[in-house]
Amino acid sequence: MQTEQIKEPIWTNATFRSTVYQIAAIVIVALTAYYLFTNTTANLAKQAIATGFGFLSREASFEIGESMISFSSSDTYLRALVVGALNTIKVSFIGIILTVILGIIVGITRLSTNWLVSRISAVYIEVLQDIPVLLQLFFWYTIFNNVMPSPRQAIIPFDGIVLCNRGAYFAIPADHPAFTYMGYAFIAACLISFFIRRWAKKRQERTGQIFPIMTVSSALIILFPFAAWFVMGSPTQMNMPTLKGFNFVGGYNVSPEFGSLLLGLVLYTSAFVAEIVRAGIQSISKGQREAAESLGLRPIFIMNLVILPQALRVIIPPLTSQLLNLTKNSSLAVAIGYPDFVSTSNTTISQTGQAIEGVALIMIMYLTISLLTSLFMNWYNDKMALIER
Repeated sequence: MQTEQIKEPIWTNATFRSTVYQIAAIVIVALTAYYLFTNTTANLAKQAIATGFGFLSREASFEIGESMISFSSSDTYLRALVVGALNTIKVSFIGIILTVILGIIVGITRLSTNWLVSRISAVYIEVLQDIPVLLQLFFWYTIFNNVMPSPRQAIIPFDGIVLCNRGAYFAIPADHPAFTYMGYAFIAACLISFFIRRWAKKRQERTGQIFPIMTVSSALIILFPFAAWFVMGSPTQMNMPTLKGFNFVGGYNVSPEFGSLLLGLVLYTSAFVAEIVRAGIQSISKGQREAAESLGLRPIFIMNLVILPQALRVIIPPLTSQLLNLTKNSSLAVAIGYPDFVSTSNTTISQTGQAIEGVALIMIMYLTISLLTSLFMNWYNDKMALIER
């Protein structure tokens, strides 16, 4: 006699329940979004506030003190926002590079056997980690504006370098085609060095012989631009900062706002990066270092070839978070008057009343930068991952 199978109710099936829960969640989110949208639209209509991004084509009617591209008050709001976006990208890009370099140096020196070097690094980390970044921005901005002298009493440590309350001025090469070709030569040298590094790595894996990559790359990066400069006539004229009236003209100017923002972000974030680097290096067992020393490798080669490549797998994930924090902390520039994207967006919002659109643009801007940074760091993390054979 066959036993009749008891059919379970469909609502007890795990797959069915999970499907129902997902559909319910989607419906709730959609209804919430619809409610918020209709409620916001109705309130804007009652207040007679226009919606949409049509305001971007209207005249901005405000000036921006620092811009990488030409801008005047007769330009559109769209161009003003582009100026702010470029300023944000500029300080974020330079800040990330300087933060990584400084953080690695401080993190390595924190583990130095030299007591004084190790203590200085420890004090650097502890002090700068514990001071809020906004307070550091105010500190450096106060130094520029209240401690630095006026242009007529400017500090000139070397010819071509001027420090005053209007910022730092640096002599730069005068406009000449030779310097453009030097730039091309520098890029070519970097590309050649990249391919030499790849070849040297494969050669070392195959034969065990170490190729002097640093020496050859440094020579190429120096000699290529020098050769281009020599072939193009060896121009030596410099665009020097010169005092005219109440300020300096010529050279390259680092404004107090940009300098304060960059210093604050780099010093604050590099302290956290240094701790990440220290922890990553200490995560590698002492046996790795001892094995490298038994092979007769010098300390610099032990760090570059043995310790850091393994430590990077531990360092990169938290490092990515700190680089994202630096980019987002750059929005504090509004507190010291640097015209970043948040600052120009706030001015646009106050003049047009398009608050929702302005805030949406700010969110999209920082989301885009964060996603691009994460994408690059994830790619680099995959590249540095240990390949099992």
